[in-house]
Amino acid sequence: MAFTSFSCHSSSSTSHLRKWKDLRGFAIKPYTPTFFPSVIKLAKFSIVTNRCIQARDGVDVNATVANNTIADVNDKLISIDESNLNRLVEEFSSIEEAIEDIRQGKMVVVVDDENLNKGGLIMAAEAATTEAMAFMEKHGTGIVYVGMKREDLERLETLLMVDITAGVSSEDRAATAVALASRHSKPSDFKQLGHILPLRYTEGGVLKRPGRAEASVDLARLAGLNSVGILSEIVIDNELGPTARLSKLRQFVNHHSLKIISIADLIRYRRKKEISIERVGAPTRMPTTWGTFNAYCYKSTLDGIEHIAMVMGDVSNGEDILVRVHSECFTGDIFGSTRCDCGKQLALAMQQIKAAKKGVLVYLRGQEGRGIGLGNKLLAYNLQDAGRDTVEANEDLGLPIDSRDYSVGAQILRDLGVRTMRLMTNNPTKYIGLKGYGLGVSGRVPLVTPITKDNKRYLETKRAKMGHVYGLEFNGEFRNPNGCQ
Repeated sequence: MAFTSFSCHSSSSTSHLRKWKDLRGFAIKPYTPTFFPSVIKLAKFSIVTNRCIQARDGVDVNATVANNTIADVNDKLISIDESNLNRLVEEFSSIEEAIEDIRQGKMVVVVDDENLNKGGLIMAAEAATTEAMAFMEKHGTGIVYVGMKREDLERLETLLMVDITAGVSSEDRAATAVALASRHSKPSDFKQLGHILPLRYTEGGVLKRPGRAEASVDLARLAGLNSVGILSEIVIDNELGPTARLSKLRQFVNHHSLKIISIADLIRYRRKKEISIERVGAPTRMPTTWGTFNAYCYKSTLDGIEHIAMVMGDVSNGEDILVRVHSECFTGDIFGSTRCDCGKQLALAMQQIKAAKKGVLVYLRGQEGRGIGLGNKLLAYNLQDAGRDTVEANEDLGLPIDSRDYSVGAQILRDLGVRTMRLMTNNPTKYIGLKGYGLGVSGRVPLVTPITKDNKRYLETKRAKMGHVYGLEFNGEFRNPNGCQ
């Protein structure tokens, strides 16, 4: 069932899509401004069959999708620009634009909290000027930080606020920032208890800790400059609500002709552009219940977690490979818990590969409970027993509904030579996530497992609230809604 061409016919207007503008969307470049917003949350689409899309709230989308383009009712094309997936927030700049400004010695605004309503001014420390420092002091809290790697802090013996002179003036602070960025500086160049506060950068940057100190260093490095960045939080009235604060930030960047980005977009950019896995040893012959596979071990260079890829047959041509990317579920995969369908999906995927005599199963560890961890998953189960569904339970715990990252799985598949695949999944988000890393998806193979009294509500919640598509209704009849084929 190919995703490359599908459509849904309806008398509904494409204006329905405007209410789905969201911060976690799929970037789309319209040919004209009258059709489709710049950002649509595809997570709210249910891909029902190989030729049908439908909104999760039941509103049919009056559009045709084919060959990476979307056409509206008047056959005007709207191109899906996958190379620009890092530009996800309406009116925000792309990461490439921000990097270029940093390279030119300019500053950018970076927002970092969940609601995108708190922002900081960031620039490369080696580009600091008196004028730039005065701007930060005027519009910031008055505290200027410098993000630095641990080796640089240790080399300069710098753990406290520092200056190179009196440090009070903008000129003094700029000179201190430039000196901190210099590879030739030495401890004796600085006075402790000054007016610049160094912050230690977490190794791995925003991929390990989504903070502005990490963003400042990452942006400087990506711009080809020394990995030291300046940051200062912009002062915005905290009495305002999140939407008003974001509006104020947008007014601020527009007034001062600055670029604005989010750390979430920087994370996506780095995951797409950088290799963060390494193959461990040689592949190993692995006889299993489903036949003999070659087992490949991969290690994440960011967190040290090891993952495994099970490969059957020759996949070297890379085209139309049967693929399953499976997130670890200790309770379901190992103990056979019937609260979910994970273990059964794993077994069914292996059976499908055996039947095809060729395919890849990537098993991603460290993503228990859609990324919340084993302990939190058990806590969520208790809440579900008290009447909450799987989405509500995560929300009650203050946890994301689904925080899984598919970048490692995509990198593993590319290292194995996979280029296009028939993806075994019921989750459209996984399809979009993997495709965003340059992998082609030529088709979807649903993994429909038995419905039990223990998992029926769980599966229904994933269908109704998370857009999962099973290809079958719960009564066992094939789904064919609203005339879609």
